[in-house]
Amino acid sequence: MKPVSASAALAAAESAARAAGTLMKAHLRRTKKVNEATQHDIKLDLDVRCQRLITRQLALEFPDIPVLGEEGCDPSIEEAPARWVVDPIDGTVNYAYGIPHACVSIALQVRDRKRYSTLVGVVHDPFLDETWTATATGPARLNGRKIHVSPRPRLSEAIVSLGFAKSKETLDRMLPVFGELIHQVRKVRLMGSAALALTYVADGRFDAYVEAGIRLWDVAAGGLIVERAGGRFEITPIEGEAYKYSLNANNGHIHAPLKRIADRFPTSSPTPEP
Repeated sequence: MKPVSASAALAAAESAARAAGTLMKAHLRRTKKVNEATQHDIKLDLDVRCQRLITRQLALEFPDIPVLGEEGCDPSIEEAPARWVVDPIDGTVNYAYGIPHACVSIALQVRDRKRYSTLVGVVHDPFLDETWTATATGPARLNGRKIHVSPRPRLSEAIVSLGFAKSKETLDRMLPVFGELIHQVRKVRLMGSAALALTYVADGRFDAYVEAGIRLWDVAAGGLIVERAGGRFEITPIEGEAYKYSLNANNGHIHAPLKRIADRFPTSSPTPEP
């Protein structure tokens, strides 16, 4: 496969994200078909429809690049020279309850030997009409405007977003992290969308985002956007779980104290998700 143009991939990803966002916005207040529900998660039929729409849109420009998505994966994603990483609705529980804090996340990753790196990232919030973009060699942008992480140097001044994944071991890990941080930061926020939490770090609204048990499709695009906005994005694979990570993303100034707190509470051995 010939090298992928980052600018062409960015344009295709942004167009696909906006198409899915239009569908999301149209159905926000409508009754939604639930395909699956567990204690801490909901899967909607609209998740599947949005991923199909995104896949069709991307294939118009890049028919040979497979999709690794929350709602299904092309079998060739492990060896393909390039792959799309897609979360069609990040923040599905919010969205299912009519809370307009959810987004579309699309990244393009390219393979160098055995390692994938992210070349393009797009996160689109259809409810605020905000679109964050980045390429591996360019600045992060919000609706075309260059953005940068916050300059706040101290944990005591920080707003830190936390995520609580749906498995017991990740809940058990993040609860004591919450208990430690709540006394050391200005505010803790639990918003329910990993991709938006990352873009809020990139834009300086948040100073950090920490979670254990996050999936690649939740963070691939937002992680690149954080890095290209001058921040730090660190993920650690969770053993025995495909595409699952612990995450510490921040403005770079407060990375060390956040890491010390998170490392005190390692993730236990994986158990089935409820």
